[in-house]
Amino acid sequence: MEQARKITNKIKLYGELVMFSHTLFSLPFAIIAMVWAAEGWPSWHVMLWGLIALIGARNGANAFNRVVDRVFDEKNPRTAHRHLPRRLLESKEVLLFVVINYGIFILASSMLNMLCLILSPVAIFLISSYSYTKRFTYLSHLYLGFTIASAPIGAWFAVTGEFAFTPFILGTIVMLWIAGFDIIYGSQDIEFDKNHGLWSIPSAFGLKNGLRIAAGLHFIMVLLLIALIPIRHLSWIYIIGIVIAIILLMTEHKIIKPSNRKVMNVASYNLNQVISMVILFSTLADYFLLS
Repeated sequence: MEQARKITNKIKLYGELVMFSHTLFSLPFAIIAMVWAAEGWPSWHVMLWGLIALIGARNGANAFNRVVDRVFDEKNPRTAHRHLPRRLLESKEVLLFVVINYGIFILASSMLNMLCLILSPVAIFLISSYSYTKRFTYLSHLYLGFTIASAPIGAWFAVTGEFAFTPFILGTIVMLWIAGFDIIYGSQDIEFDKNHGLWSIPSAFGLKNGLRIAAGLHFIMVLLLIALIPIRHLSWIYIIGIVIAIILLMTEHKIIKPSNRKVMNVASYNLNQVISMVILFSTLADYFLLS
């Protein structure tokens, strides 16, 4: 009984470490890409291994980022409560967790098709290298978005094994969206970043200009969501979903208050989880009910 409790607690710690709930940022767009690529629901084989690949890559990247950032997390009052600074988990065991998840990702990629397998080491390099970009460029937000954009692109490849135009539009939407709310999230650490040699758009351009850049990225994201209407022959259900997403994005930018951590979590995470689900359900409903 005691052993089972320890195992359960360890699983919980790793789930918290990689913020598993944040899978809702990339997963909905990956599902959309799969459905569009398959022109309907893909086979269970593709769905299963595609989702395993996405989860393995994401968990490995998040855990790796925690190890790379552990020194800064210890010094930052906002992040000092995380698992590695508090020694709830050790760096060595987290690195083992990273290796296992990347191994799962490569295995899942091999179960999909040759293109996915060939690109899996490239994907691992990209999602791992993000952790170092904050040390030399304020474009780290866009690089983060770029790495997460691999979810819908990889999902398309998983179904078709071929390159296409549509998944790169979806990927660009994800990149701009993630970069925008990561800038908002980063506005909490302006002084810390300046004092410790870390780069971010808010610390480089100031709070107001940083938030304007975030709003600009989200504006372009919305334009691309609208551009998908004629490209994918979408109709009114999708449009309603996009209108709701726009309202939520506007709310997100309206409530920003860097001094209030709870408000910033709502603006940076909670609202965006809702946005991704709204886009997912409206897109799928539009496709299956009206196509």
